[in-house]
Amino acid sequence: MSAADLKRPDPCGLVIWFTGLSGAGKTTLSTAVQKSLRERGYRAPVLDGDVLRAGLCSDLGFSAKDRHENVRRAGAVAGLMAEAGLICVVALISPFRSDRAAARALVPAGRFVEVFVNAPLSVCEQRDVKGLYRKARANQIPEFTGISSPYEEPESPEITVRSDLLSIEESVALILKVVEERLGR
Repeated sequence: MSAADLKRPDPCGLVIWFTGLSGAGKTTLSTAVQKSLRERGYRAPVLDGDVLRAGLCSDLGFSAKDRHENVRRAGAVAGLMAEAGLICVVALISPFRSDRAAARALVPAGRFVEVFVNAPLSVCEQRDVKGLYRKARANQIPEFTGISSPYEEPESPEITVRSDLLSIEESVALILKVVEERLGR
């Protein structure tokens, strides 16, 4: 690294926040977006809800209070990554609007892109490889988002992806278009 590199201000990164029901396609799309970003030379880590719950958030359950804390932690980490110049890709159900707004507030202004991965509940249930919806409908999983716990759809996300109607490639292209605009490229 040269002295000139040290004097250059760090570029502000970005947070791409995928929200939607379990089975909507958040993880699939977030990893596809990450791959495309890396192919373009961007540093783009993914914070996935399942991975976070196995590590950073392993002490949390699924009560409303714990869901708030889960999203708060993810938002805090994502904000730090954006300030460091990374494009942080977050894939969390994040069911409550207020929590997503709080996560947005932790990110530098204009550097948060909310992606609503929208698929009908019936499609999400068909895609459910873990059998979570079946268990929730049998009352084996309490407070399951979309069944016994609410999911508040975003009121004005930057992007809405109908994952039941668009291919992964079409969805990624739509997301990357907005990301490139936000990055000024």
